[in-house]
Amino acid sequence: MVAPNTMATLHRAVVEHRVRQAVYQRLGKPMPRTASAPNPLVVNVSARHCHLTPEAVETLFGKGRQLTVFKWLYQEGQFAANETVTLIGPRSRVISNLRILGPCRTLNQVELAYTDAIALGFEIPLRLSGNIQDTPGCMLMGPAGFFEMSQGVIRALRHVHMHPDDAEFYGVKNGDNMRLKIGGPCAIALDNLLVRVDKSFKLEVHIDTDEGNACNLQPDTPCELLV
Repeated sequence: MVAPNTMATLHRAVVEHRVRQAVYQRLGKPMPRTASAPNPLVVNVSARHCHLTPEAVETLFGKGRQLTVFKWLYQEGQFAANETVTLIGPRSRVISNLRILGPCRTLNQVELAYTDAIALGFEIPLRLSGNIQDTPGCMLMGPAGFFEMSQGVIRALRHVHMHPDDAEFYGVKNGDNMRLKIGGPCAIALDNLLVRVDKSFKLEVHIDTDEGNACNLQPDTPCELLV
């Protein structure tokens, strides 16, 4: 059982889940996963985009320029910027209106789906966001100039953002892998869903456009996280 002083700081659903878990363990039976989770599951398609440093933004848009908010995203403090760039890939193939996500970061990174990479002539690795060592680079073009990235073009690992309460409920920790079951007429299951846990996170899965199109993900498509 959970100590009283710990229970006071936990979400009620987490406490109820732990109690049920203890009862079923005492009975020697597997616990059915019918308990309600602390937070609703949101699954979003993360379209191609880039993250830039303040220096890159100034090079592309002019001295002193900062990103401005076009639309706030589901994660607190994250936004799609009004500013977009043109990505120039191998053999001068381009993607126009590549959205920048803010706020600015400490490294420059472009996230594409494999279909995007094929169209551009890239061979990109599947990577955890931020792990850009030995990845291909590209040229970005903005209204004020060009910015050359020597590396940083990736396909991002599918992942789930979790608050610690969510991780407690599902029995996982940061760096674990889960499975996402997506229902509907084009039902699929996606393995190797990376768990990312932080107190600032809300429960949200990010898949890319290739994965979203494969299952025809819609706002009312049933989705389930499995350990």
